[in-house]
Amino acid sequence: MATDGRDSSDPIETVPTNAPADAAPELVENDGADERDGAVTESGRHILTDGGHEEPYPGVPAIEGATGLDEDVVPAATPDRARAVESGTNDRETELTEDGCSPNDCTCGERAIRADGAGVSNVDEGGNLTDLEFTTPAGDVSQDVDNGDPATRVGIPEGVDLETPSYSIRSSMNDIETPDEKTWFMELDEAVIDEGRCIQCGTCVAACPSDSIGIGDDDLPELVKMCTGCSLCWDFCPRGGLRYERQWKITGGDDNVTGAGDPITEFSARVDEEWTENAQDGGLVTTVLAHLLEAGEIDGALIATESEDEPWKAESYLATSYEDLIANAGTIYNQTMALGHLDLDEWTHKLPDKPLEEISLALVGTPCEIEGIRALQDFEWEYDSHEAGVRAVDYTIALMCTKNFNYYSLMGEQLEEKRGIARADVGKMDVLHGKLMVYDHDGEMILEEDIGNFHDAALKGCDECADFTGYCADLTVGSVGSSDEYSSVIVRTEQGLKAWELTEPDLDYHDLEDRGAVGGLQSWDKKKAFESLERPFDADAPRFIDYTDHAEWYGTELNPHDTGH
Repeated sequence: MATDGRDSSDPIETVPTNAPADAAPELVENDGADERDGAVTESGRHILTDGGHEEPYPGVPAIEGATGLDEDVVPAATPDRARAVESGTNDRETELTEDGCSPNDCTCGERAIRADGAGVSNVDEGGNLTDLEFTTPAGDVSQDVDNGDPATRVGIPEGVDLETPSYSIRSSMNDIETPDEKTWFMELDEAVIDEGRCIQCGTCVAACPSDSIGIGDDDLPELVKMCTGCSLCWDFCPRGGLRYERQWKITGGDDNVTGAGDPITEFSARVDEEWTENAQDGGLVTTVLAHLLEAGEIDGALIATESEDEPWKAESYLATSYEDLIANAGTIYNQTMALGHLDLDEWTHKLPDKPLEEISLALVGTPCEIEGIRALQDFEWEYDSHEAGVRAVDYTIALMCTKNFNYYSLMGEQLEEKRGIARADVGKMDVLHGKLMVYDHDGEMILEEDIGNFHDAALKGCDECADFTGYCADLTVGSVGSSDEYSSVIVRTEQGLKAWELTEPDLDYHDLEDRGAVGGLQSWDKKKAFESLERPFDADAPRFIDYTDHAEWYGTELNPHDTGH
């Protein structure tokens, strides 16, 4: 049947739209099978005969042997076709080049070039290729993958900039405004890490539900893959979005914001065994953990160990035996990013063969680290690879702390460079009675100096902490308030009392000797924090601080990713 008034046996006249204006119509014989078979429509679409499927062939040279395509249907392009101006019925003018191509339609099979050459690289005004410039590849240069980051480019020609655009390109390309309530890692980086306020607790690493945050070579958090803007790293950071004094109250009750808190009981205690020679004060932390392990209360304890490569540099370590604990007794005065090591896959070689959700751990850390883990545990949120580790922490022990130190500043600049004490010669360190004390491997004191002289080596964020006694911990252990060779122990929770009762039969202990010393140092620490904090200290305010409020108090950028952070 015919659909346009013609008989189905009539020839079809076709004039390709890209033909010269005076081109004669071309007759295509119809075999009568179907008026559409083999035809070229006015839109330039060739109708195939293999089932009625349409394919566009906008004026390209005929391809010999193509299925269902007759060579004569599409005229071949000729190089000597006249230059002309075709006035179309669609109100546009198309200037043709000598080979018959226009800027919008190409008949020669080559890329269309505007007559003035604009917008095409290496092309002059006449549309001709100019001299090309190539960057010569680096020769005889190969990267040693054993010494360096495999992602580092080598042999980069002088003057070539391979830096990728900053995150600000996101806004300029997409015209996107970030909602005020959406906070990215860039905000945490801008307000805390780059400002030197990071306390290296690792809470942000543990909080990230996409494992986008890792630990850099400088022992600081860094973005290792795309940030999703979930805001959790900001919310749980004790120097960022976590109002830590509110966390005290949530964990320990109303009395946990004044004086030395509201402990269940307090002692001065020590372990009278030979192994305590290298322990800190009375060796309380080590023996408590040992008793928890022996009783089957925990499968391991996340503690600090000394780096094999750098003397007196602390690293996270999972102790799973009495021998592990004894070998790592003592205190190292720098942070380990402890909460950044709660991915239990990191410790599968040390953990028993049991489901990860059944693992039980103790965590020993500074008060800020305990604040972080308590906050994380309060929410039914998935923390990705750190989820099992966060939920596994059943016992927390805080170490009394007024400040911690940057390893390279304390051991390198202050002790080695300024005071000539080699790291390898240090056998023990202690901070007591406002003094930093350093001993050699024979137990001889080689330095006793006011701790204030080492202020430049301390972590800046420690100045803002008012939590000397670890308000959120089950147990707090330190030297203040007890005589030499004894440790002060503050029991704060029922879980802490259970740990104490397991350990007490093997201890030499009595009531805490000097509660006033503990309370006095707590008050001093809080006073110093109030002088350093640039935000209000309010235990009754919401637990989380909006970044917009923090930026107003601290003067940081509201949208650092839009300013090239």
